Amino acid sequence: MTPPSTDWTPIAEEAERAARVLHPESNKLPRPDHRRVMTVANQKGGVGKTTSAVNLAAALAVHGLKTLVIDLDPQGNASTALNVDHRSGTPSVYEVLLGEVSLADATAVSEQSPNLLCVPATIDLAGAEIELVEMTNRESRLKEALSSEAIDEVGVDYVFIDCPPSLGLLTVNAMVAAREVLIPIQCEYYALEGLGQLLSNIDLVQKHLNPTLAVSTILLTMYDGRTKLADQVTAEVRGHFGDVVLKTVIPRNVKVSEAPSYGQTVLAYDPGSRGAMSYVDAAKEIAERGSTNGSRSGTL
Repeated sequence: MTPPSTDWTPIAEEAERAARVLHPESNKLPRPDHRRVMTVANQKGGVGKTTSAVNLAAALAVHGLKTLVIDLDPQGNASTALNVDHRSGTPSVYEVLLGEVSLADATAVSEQSPNLLCVPATIDLAGAEIELVEMTNRESRLKEALSSEAIDEVGVDYVFIDCPPSLGLLTVNAMVAAREVLIPIQCEYYALEGLGQLLSNIDLVQKHLNPTLAVSTILLTMYDGRTKLADQVTAEVRGHFGDVVLKTVIPRNVKVSEAPSYGQTVLAYDPGSRGAMSYVDAAKEIAERGSTNGSRSGTL
């Protein structure tokens, strides 16, 4: 009888990692004590907001938690990554903001997981900020749409709101509607540039519109271990923000960048990649922080 081969290969290792991601039945994540509504915000473009929102949502969904992504960016990149219809005329977050359709009516199920839902953004959202200016309660339109009853109808544990790269009315709506802010920060030279303005805006929203809002999570993205700069930025962010920063960092990974062009999250596109595994680890941290049995951390 021939003994089983013990030869290690990179392909075998990646296949084993992919199996752990795609078949996590023995490793279900804890449900949060209370439903968590998280705004993913940073007015600086290219820091991984949309990438983080969809991949964290996908990781939680794969591990048994029902998750909703609200695409509040007129570019509609989150809708693309989750492969949900976002052509003009599709019920979308635009109609939700205007009060023309309910949250449930605008919610679509991603083909990547029955636990992964999305309210898409269509091109109509591009003019929404101008229209919102003249509306009553213009900063609270999304909050009104995301009432407890509305979210109960959809039946989710987590809501991630993907914001545009600006601090305009759409982002303010997202902050008023949420209790938590998740800030992706890239491990690059200009990482902290403009972050002070974002934190000031969060503080203003907290004081005047949403006293329950807090920065609960900072996620370091685009980490390149070959550079000293990445380690310096990581150390600086951890030193300044402490336990709010997740222990997991998201590496610069080509699979993460390629996945949206195929209408997929990286967990669906290449579940054995370093990028996919990192988002799974980050999602586990987030889930554990939201559970009584998990490791709680502070907020800003």
